[in-house]
Amino acid sequence: MPDEEIAEEGVATPLDTTVQDPLLREILADNQTADAPQEEQQPTLAEAEAVDCVVIGLGAGGAPLLARLAQAGLKVVALEAGPWHKPETDFATDEQAQDFLFWNDERLAAGGTPLAMGRNNSGTGVGGSTLHYTAYTPRPLPDDLTLKTDFGVGEDWPLTYDDLAPYFEEVEQFIGVSGPTPYPWGPSRPKGYPMAPLPLNSAAQLMMRGAEKMGIRTSPAANAALSAPFFQEGVGWRQACTNRGFCQAGCSNGAKSSMDVTYIPLAVKYGADIRPDSYVTEIERNAQGLVSAVVYTQNDQTHRIACKHLFLCAGAVETPRLLLLNELALTSGQVGRNLMAHTGIQVWGTFPEEVRPTKGIPGGLISQDTHRPEGADFVGGYLLQSIGVMPVTFAGQTARGRKLWGKALRDYMQQFNHIAGINILGDCLPHADNYLELSDELDGKQVRKPRIHFTAQENEVRMTAHAEKTMRDIWAAAGATDIWSFDRYAHVIGTARMGLSGDDAVVDRDGRAFDVPNLYISDNSTFPSALSVNPALTIMALSLRTADKFLASLK
Repeated sequence: MPDEEIAEEGVATPLDTTVQDPLLREILADNQTADAPQEEQQPTLAEAEAVDCVVIGLGAGGAPLLARLAQAGLKVVALEAGPWHKPETDFATDEQAQDFLFWNDERLAAGGTPLAMGRNNSGTGVGGSTLHYTAYTPRPLPDDLTLKTDFGVGEDWPLTYDDLAPYFEEVEQFIGVSGPTPYPWGPSRPKGYPMAPLPLNSAAQLMMRGAEKMGIRTSPAANAALSAPFFQEGVGWRQACTNRGFCQAGCSNGAKSSMDVTYIPLAVKYGADIRPDSYVTEIERNAQGLVSAVVYTQNDQTHRIACKHLFLCAGAVETPRLLLLNELALTSGQVGRNLMAHTGIQVWGTFPEEVRPTKGIPGGLISQDTHRPEGADFVGGYLLQSIGVMPVTFAGQTARGRKLWGKALRDYMQQFNHIAGINILGDCLPHADNYLELSDELDGKQVRKPRIHFTAQENEVRMTAHAEKTMRDIWAAAGATDIWSFDRYAHVIGTARMGLSGDDAVVDRDGRAFDVPNLYISDNSTFPSALSVNPALTIMALSLRTADKFLASLK
């Protein structure tokens, strides 16, 4: 998305997240309620006591399965490295004040196309990256999962679209996805989206105008944000989206379907034990090689909790980092390998009419006509989406992308309310040069920092060139001037992929580690291919499927 990508490259963000603005501090203090139930520190189990399951990470990969396990009556504890936020007081319409939503520990970027980290692809807090994602939730198309079959390169998924379709539908219906019915691309569906599409902002309307002139079909996008009030089990009535456009700063009224207002309250309702500010440092194994306990720090104290099963849902950076640190599930040699990142080039244009790019859901319009472009000189495909953007974010991109500074940058930013953007989300092939490893540098917690190697390969370069021309043509047809592009990559994917054999994969099709039978992984680290859509919906669907397969195995 426009949004998910604007971290300062090569800069370590301070861990201190104190709000600097005195007025904002005063407002937050006035609205602070004492002893909020979800923020109370919950008791730590005695060392001799064990639980059925520990879940590490409470984003799109951990929260759905946590709810499923709790509903099944299992004793489950969830460990989340970040705090439990209160949206109505913690989420300001202020980019700079919201840096605490991102995983700000330094990660080292390497390779020919170093990846921006932080808000680009990770989050911290109960809800994970969904606290600051832009809620773009299109389904992958069936052939997204058969890249190798179709093109002879990349990897196929050990699952089919039909395996995942019931879970896509369940997630969409439960969290309240807003979108068009029928949806123009992909197989027909038993149920349409539960909510009507959100209003199209100006950028979306301009993209629709240009695309129509070029013969490219468009449609309102599927967004996990409510277009009308919606009843959520465990929460009650959630409000509709107010179209303030600062989705990356956290949704203050709960209209965006992040995990903290959907699956996590459901999990709590059924008895799940949520432990925020709990940073996992060690995963213990017994003599049989099974996971036996997890060690974590909370409030500067070290705790140990024994468990029968572990679900690792920390994302495509922290999941392999924990596996490598603990020498866990390494038999295949694939942990940290097969790292991918979505191609995500953006094209911006200036229009005579007022656009106001902060208004409305950031990704309002979609086209998947470019999913498999005719005559393309690359493998796979991409989608097109309109994008909104916040002003500080856009100023940073402009400085880097156009090399504008000082007066030249200020003069250009005077046109901010007349600027609109389009971007792509495209496939990426796994490559031996793209991987994660542990560096010898230690972070503030005295844990080895991850080093992420990424170099865009020929396929990604060709796809980007094709997409840039297409988007420039759309903007020209829509009447834009001063058209320019900002090359970028979004969403770190892969690093613990699923497959049919432990020879070349870390987990099986159900998310279970081949060489550690009571370890499951549920996040986008298990993706065999990047998919040409945003990953959130697929992560949630896989999470529910993993939970169901695990529960079936207990029977």
